[in-house]
Amino acid sequence: MFPLSKMLDSFVKVGTLTVVDAEGKTHVFGGVKPGPTANMKLTDPSLYRKLFFNPELHAGEAYMDGRLTFPDTGLRAFLTLFSVNRLSLGNQPLQRVLRSVSRGLKRFQQANPIGKAQKNVAHHYDLGNAFYELFLDKELFYSCAYFRDENETLEAAQINKCRLIAAKLCLKPGMKVLDIGSGWGGLARYLARVADVEVTGVTLSKEQYALAVERTKAAGLEGRVKFALQDYRQLTTKFDRIVSVGMFEHVGVGHYGEFFAKVNELMPDDGVMLLHSIGKMSPPGTASPWLRKYIFPGAYSPALSEVFPATENNSLWVTDLEFLRVHYATTLRHWHQRFEANRARIAEMYDERFCRMWEFYLISAEMMFRTGSQEVFHMQLSRKRDAAPIVRDYAVDVQREYERIERERGI
Repeated sequence: MFPLSKMLDSFVKVGTLTVVDAEGKTHVFGGVKPGPTANMKLTDPSLYRKLFFNPELHAGEAYMDGRLTFPDTGLRAFLTLFSVNRLSLGNQPLQRVLRSVSRGLKRFQQANPIGKAQKNVAHHYDLGNAFYELFLDKELFYSCAYFRDENETLEAAQINKCRLIAAKLCLKPGMKVLDIGSGWGGLARYLARVADVEVTGVTLSKEQYALAVERTKAAGLEGRVKFALQDYRQLTTKFDRIVSVGMFEHVGVGHYGEFFAKVNELMPDDGVMLLHSIGKMSPPGTASPWLRKYIFPGAYSPALSEVFPATENNSLWVTDLEFLRVHYATTLRHWHQRFEANRARIAEMYDERFCRMWEFYLISAEMMFRTGSQEVFHMQLSRKRDAAPIVRDYAVDVQREYERIERERGI
C-alpha cells in the first residue's frame, strides 16, 4: 500500500484507522492517543498514490465513485478521525509544498468578477428548489442557525438567527434595507414583517430569485419586499441598512476591498451593515480542493486578518463583532439528518453518486465547525463610530421586543 501507508503512519496520531487495501490486506494506523476509530476499504490500487499526494481531493472523489468505503463504522467516523488529525497532515513535507503552491494560486482560484460570479453561484444554488426543500427549514435558510437551546428545532433556531441579525441592524420603521445574497428571501420577509421596513434583495441565483418572488407575493409583501437578479457591484442606490448572510464566502479574497468599498458607497453616514459570514480562527489558508471543485467553486472562508485590512482601507468602523462557534455544526447535523431521511427521493432526482457527494460535503462541513477551525462571525459596520448604540445591551432588549411582535403577528 506504499506510499499511502507511509503517510498514514505519521498522519493518524489520535484514534485508530483500520485499512483493508485493494489486495485484501489489513493495516492498522494510530493508537498513539485515544480517539475516534474508523474502518476504511480501498478497491482501487491507484488510490495508494493519489491519496498520498492529495488526500483532501481524492478521498472525496473516491468515496463519490465507490472506490473508497467505510464498512461498519461509516463515513462520519472517518471524517471525525480525519478532522482531529488534520494538523498532522499539514505538517508533512509534501503537503506543506502543495499548500504553499495553492496559496500562491489563491487569488486566481477565488477570482469572481461580474459574470463569472454568476456561473459559480449557479453551480451550487441552481440545482433546483425542490432539492433544497428536502433538507432545509420551511423558509429555506441556507446559513448557520442560532440555537439558544440545543433541543430547539431547526425552524426555531433559524428564526432566532433572523431576530439576532434584525436587532443588530438597529432598524426603524420605513427604513430601506439592502440584502446582499438574499437567497430564497426568508430574511427579507422577516425584516419587513417584524420591523416594518422596505427590503431589496439581490441574488445571482435564478432558481432562488424565482421562488423568492413567488413566496413574497404569496405572503402579500410584494409592496415592501422586492428582489433583483443582479450583482451587488452594479447597485447605485443608497440604503439605510445593509445585511449580507452567507454570501461573503463567495466574494473571494482579492475582491474584499471592492466589496467593502461598495458597502461604504451604498450607506449614508449613519448607516449600519451586518455581515454574517463563515471565517476561521486559524491563519490565512486556502479552500479545500474537493470543496472548490465539486461544491463551491471560487469560495473561501477567510481568517479575520484578511478581512480587517479591507474594512480599514475603506474607512469603515467595526462597531461590533460576535462569533457563533458550534451553532453551524448543529445546523449541518440537522441538514444531514433531513438529507438522509429523503435520500431515496434525492437519488431519484439525481443519482447515488450525487448523494454520496452531498453526504461527504455535509458531514465534512460539520466537522470543520465541530472539531476544526471554522466559525461564523457577525461583523457590524458603519461609517460613524456611534451609528449603533455604544452599549451592547440593546441587542437583547430588541430581540425580546421582536419576539413579542412575532407572537402578535403569527411569524
